[in-house]
Amino acid sequence: MAFTDRHPRTIIVAVVHMPTLAIARVLHEGNSFSPLQTPLTAFTTHEWHEGASAHAAYRGTNTELGGAIAWLDANPDWQPVFLRCTGAPSSGVLAPGVFDAIVAGITDGLAARRFDAVYLSLHGSLNAAEYPEADFELLRRVRAAIGDTVLAASFDLHANVRQEEADLLDVAVGYKCHPHTDMPETAIKALGLMARCVRKEIRPVSRLVKTGAILPSLFARTTDGPMAEVKRIAAAIEARAGLLDLTPYQGYAYADNIAAGATAWATADGDAAAAQGAAEELAAVMNAHRDGLFRDLPSASEGIASALARIAAGEGPVAVVDSADHTGAGGIGDTPGLLAALVAAKPSVPSAFAFFHDPALVARANEAGPGARLDVSFGGRLTALFGPPVRATVTVGHLSDGRFRNVGPVYGGLDVDLEGCARLDFVDLPIQVLVTGRCADTTDPDYWRVGGLDLAAISLVAAKAKNQFRACFGGHFRHMIDIDSPGPAAYDFSRFPFRHAARSLFPLSR
Repeated sequence: MAFTDRHPRTIIVAVVHMPTLAIARVLHEGNSFSPLQTPLTAFTTHEWHEGASAHAAYRGTNTELGGAIAWLDANPDWQPVFLRCTGAPSSGVLAPGVFDAIVAGITDGLAARRFDAVYLSLHGSLNAAEYPEADFELLRRVRAAIGDTVLAASFDLHANVRQEEADLLDVAVGYKCHPHTDMPETAIKALGLMARCVRKEIRPVSRLVKTGAILPSLFARTTDGPMAEVKRIAAAIEARAGLLDLTPYQGYAYADNIAAGATAWATADGDAAAAQGAAEELAAVMNAHRDGLFRDLPSASEGIASALARIAAGEGPVAVVDSADHTGAGGIGDTPGLLAALVAAKPSVPSAFAFFHDPALVARANEAGPGARLDVSFGGRLTALFGPPVRATVTVGHLSDGRFRNVGPVYGGLDVDLEGCARLDFVDLPIQVLVTGRCADTTDPDYWRVGGLDLAAISLVAAKAKNQFRACFGGHFRHMIDIDSPGPAAYDFSRFPFRHAARSLFPLSR
């Protein structure tokens, strides 16, 4: 007997919710003591992405968004929407209107639809002309746009943070490494905690404890010295207390705002007392190691003399590192002190100086062409605050468009455009000087290659740089000599005209 199904079949389709994640990035460190403000073009010509452009630009890079993309690959059920993702080299405070223009690209996208979660890649020391503590204003606006949606953020360990920011966030994770080689891992941890929040597996609660000190970053590397021990102890406390995260924020010494100073930030799962206790314990550890970060530094001339003595003793190559004009701390690429000391020493060994930011001089070198002889002025172009220009007669030794891709351990994979660069060679001394069209960091090996500077053939390097430089070149130089000279990011910041930071903070209180 044949049976016929005379009733229509009901087909049940299970609809699986794919959680949506909004991703945005605003990475900038604002130096309150720079004589220059930062225009919007500093962002649009450096990192300026959204949508598919962001996904393509950051994939595989040693950045937080590179880590976010790796996390998304491992969690394909999450559907990402990349809103404004931007960053610029550290520099002066944002010029009027820049902050609002950038943040609108984020909040407008957040208000347009409902997301399951939001992730922000931040520095934590963003300063704008209208908002001395711009990160707090950014978080306030984002929270207003998303309501009770889970909000996660990652921060540079040089962030200036306070409890009011933590109260706007569900999840926050900071870098643990300086130099910053753990940016992807930081984002991956933040996103993992965020997803657990969305699934209601955890209830993060954060407590922050200020140390009462503003710390210089020069000797605060986590690879050695006092902060290496702080990092080790912080990891032990986090594991012992079963915390979700514990970050010793070193803070940014050149941001003058009410959040200034080093901070211990502890996050526990629903246990405010545990978070408070861990933050207090870590803050005490940071204070116990504080004095080891304050040291006497040689002047530029003393540093050059020491380097030449080591080279004469067969201990080259040597780098003399001037952090007072380091672009990673808000330098302007214009202070002449270190080059003046190098010229005064009249080196007889192959020497290189990097760098000066001088678009007009780059254009002049390009117009003259390779081999041309020029009378030039180095430095002192933007301000006379840090010394007079160094005048010299040079030949144009190398020209390039200044475009390269970072290959080192810091920001590896990110494209850089120096907007042209020229290597200018002294006529009467073995000194080569790199001049660039944009004010950008000297950290990466490809920076030197595109500038026509062969490090293998150079005995003495004088560089505007800091700890990230060590991460890339620590294996190349026999010695690295840190010096202090006049500049917007001078090591001794205690005499800078702070207006918003508490004067009770060490060493301002001295």
